[in-house]
Amino acid sequence: MKRMVYVVPVVIVAVIGLLSSIFIVDERQRALVLQFGQIRQAIEDPGLYFKIPIAQQVVYYDDRILSLDTAAIEVTPSDDRRLVVDAFARYRINDVEQFRRAVGVGGMSVAEARLEGILNPQIRGVLGSEGVTSNTILSADRAQLMARITAQARASALPLGLEVLDVRLKQTNLPTQNLDATFSRMRAEREREATDERARGEEAALRVRAQADRTVVELVSEANREAEIIRGEADAERNRIFAEAFGQDPEFFEFYRSMTAYERALRQQNSTMVISPDGEFFEYLGESRGTLLAPAQE
Repeated sequence: MKRMVYVVPVVIVAVIGLLSSIFIVDERQRALVLQFGQIRQAIEDPGLYFKIPIAQQVVYYDDRILSLDTAAIEVTPSDDRRLVVDAFARYRINDVEQFRRAVGVGGMSVAEARLEGILNPQIRGVLGSEGVTSNTILSADRAQLMARITAQARASALPLGLEVLDVRLKQTNLPTQNLDATFSRMRAEREREATDERARGEEAALRVRAQADRTVVELVSEANREAEIIRGEADAERNRIFAEAFGQDPEFFEFYRSMTAYERALRQQNSTMVISPDGEFFEYLGESRGTLLAPAQE
């Protein structure tokens, strides 16, 4: 009985010691075994591991690809058009021992601060290098610039135990103080383009209108010319018919011409005439017992 009193605590202590010496590293993690603050073992593969209880402790690090969003910074390309850019980086812990020595107990917060301190100068340096304009940054050539920034940042981050996988720009904006001037310039350019378009439209309209007027004048002139020709031919034909009729019966022709003259002269609105009734104009209006008076003989 007395033996059991001593055995039970020993077993309990042994179980506790065994459990505290076991730790698990899953596939998303890497781990460091520290003894009194010194690195004793770096574990990169997932599995079940043992450590010395109390004397050793385990520090876990994320083995996945991590993301860092940088603060917006101002860059000046070679064309002196200042831009405000913010970027993000994809990275991972490549060497946990080097990472521990570089950042100490600060962990990921210190690592991200130092990584951002690497990225911002690289972004300023590449985007502000010779030959890089704001148009280049805003065009498809930006991918090449990002590749340069990634390569330089990767080399600078190796002493931290980090591997920079990719760097990308999220936004590219103009500084607030430049927006009004830029919008005014864009507005002026659009107004100039609109004025040019209106001028070209009015010029085209004038050409079309002038061509239409010319066509109208030509058509009217041609129609008048043809009308005069037809009218002249009709007059000639009429005169010919009159001449033939006069030749066939001169007396009837003179009578017909006189009747036509009476019709035109003696109308209702103009039927008053002051003229001698013995004149030649009324020679066919003279009446004697219902017969026409013969014209006076010379």
